[in-house]
Amino acid sequence: MKSMSAAAFGLYALSCLAAGAAAAASPEGIWLSHDGGTKVRITDCGGRLCGTVVWLHHPTDPATGAPKTDKHNPDPGKRAQPLIGLAIMHGLAPSGPNQWSGAIYNADDGHVYQAHLTIEGAGTARVEGCVLGVLCKGNVWTRAE
Repeated sequence: MKSMSAAAFGLYALSCLAAGAAAAASPEGIWLSHDGGTKVRITDCGGRLCGTVVWLHHPTDPATGAPKTDKHNPDPGKRAQPLIGLAIMHGLAPSGPNQWSGAIYNADDGHVYQAHLTIEGAGTARVEGCVLGVLCKGNVWTRAE
């Protein structure tokens, strides 16, 4: 009888550990870009993940003295929108263990790329943008909060 209780307790403890590990792997939260210049809040948006710029180390455009805007957006009507508050990650869906795929907007060039997000550790994630699914460039982000 004692061995049954010990086995049941062991399974319970293992399931709690697994649940804790799964929760720790959630990408939701605020992330600091590899260069320390941008913070992005990743949240659930209708069952998929999205990311919004919430902070810039240098929020002011030195050329104008005004807040930085999405000046490279291909839509001229959107070039005046501020970078802070800009949605840059869209539709990220689970694509494997601790992995999500969707789209990412690069405000530096105004293009949208296929995106891959992989949680690598408790406080790190690799974010990649890809062209044609094969030419990828990525960086490691760190959890900010």
